[in-house]
Amino acid sequence: MKILLTGANGYIGMRVLPLLLDSGHEVVCAVRSADRLSVDKETKSKIQIVEVDLLDDVQPDLFPKDIDAAYYLVHSMTSSNSNFSKKERITAENFNTYMKATSVKQVIFLSGIVNEDNLSEHLESRKNVESILYKGDYNLTVIRAGIIVGSGSASFEIIRDLCEKLPVMITPKWVNTKCQPIGIRDVLKFLTGVLEKPETYNDSFDIGGPDVLSYKDMMKGYAKVRGLKLTIFNVPVMTPKLSSYWLYFVTSTSYKLAANLVDSMRINVIAKDHRLQDILGIKPHTYEEAIEMAFVKIEQNQVISSWKDSKVSSRYSQKDLNKYIKVPKYGCLHDHQNMKASDPDLALEKIWAIGGKNGWYYANFLWKIRGYIDKLAGGVGLRRGRTNPDKINPGDSLDFWRVLMADKEEKRLLLFAEMRVPGEAWLEFFIDENNVVHQNATFRPKGLRGRLYWYSMLPFHYFIFNGMLTQICKS
Repeated sequence: MKILLTGANGYIGMRVLPLLLDSGHEVVCAVRSADRLSVDKETKSKIQIVEVDLLDDVQPDLFPKDIDAAYYLVHSMTSSNSNFSKKERITAENFNTYMKATSVKQVIFLSGIVNEDNLSEHLESRKNVESILYKGDYNLTVIRAGIIVGSGSASFEIIRDLCEKLPVMITPKWVNTKCQPIGIRDVLKFLTGVLEKPETYNDSFDIGGPDVLSYKDMMKGYAKVRGLKLTIFNVPVMTPKLSSYWLYFVTSTSYKLAANLVDSMRINVIAKDHRLQDILGIKPHTYEEAIEMAFVKIEQNQVISSWKDSKVSSRYSQKDLNKYIKVPKYGCLHDHQNMKASDPDLALEKIWAIGGKNGWYYANFLWKIRGYIDKLAGGVGLRRGRTNPDKINPGDSLDFWRVLMADKEEKRLLLFAEMRVPGEAWLEFFIDENNVVHQNATFRPKGLRGRLYWYSMLPFHYFIFNGMLTQICKS
């Protein structure tokens, strides 16, 4: 089958893609930017990539005509804390227009559980998208899930941050809201299981694990699996805004995602039936089993995708990031250092392993201080880390940087700063044919404030960048 995968570089899309390829399907990946599709060259050689922003006007003949099925995994909630309902409506309507020009027979949409009368704006938007997709010229299968538990999922990483960092918590009242979490492995079974199943056409199905838990129960369950001591005190006075700031400062989530999550966490998210489970013969794992499986992936460094690598964790939209891939030469301030590597292969491995738990090789305490300052200023800070300890793909987050280029054959890594600075900053590493490692910091200041910032940081730049390069080149 030829399958269209929209949202291919999202948390779910990145995990559906290898499953479809392993099943022998021909896959067309729809992404805003081909450079941000974080897959290796071998995988890219097996797929067709179509660059499209479903918020833009429809372009004729953009997709292949002979598409058999499509996954609609587009989500706008995390791109803004306002106006995402309108964006989701536009993307769904444009998707239907695109599909009219194809032979698609089935569309599979991953939505949220919407069984309450009073829904959050996020869940109401998901319900509206369902209604729009049902008007398409194809058979629609809607899978509705609640909290998804898996390595790299936003919900799991937030609970992980809270429980690992805070042995004692003062929490808002929404921690008593009920939900029905489900493991990512089971979600993927349902998403691939409904493909070409006529009995699932033009119907909506709830999916969930066997446990109905409050968010408080989920945190206690996590602590139990991890062998942590956890004490939780509920307070009724914490407003949604304060709750959002609480999540933002304690966890690695962005404020806009925290605000939308808090809005949804006041709604019970419980499956009303298990019809799809019976149709496909799938028995979901328990919540604690899902946590254990997540840590198997984490400990083996096999996390395929993370919400932190999506645009939700970025200060910039994808359109903005695309224009930064060419480092400017004029109107910029530079710090260029180079050093011969005694072992160029080892130096390259060190460059590819930089950041995250590995740190920045020199004066890590100063990098951490800069991260705390950035977080206080409303930036991303250092808490995003990196998804994999030794693999980098364009589009990945790397602490408070975004990977614009990562070409190991060319021995070049280009990072763009997403911390809050009065200007724009790039950090580049490359190794030339003489085994010399070049480290280039480029800053395009914004006004006088930008120049004052650069010159005030010059002593630290020389100290930090020289020490970092020395460690990289050291055998």
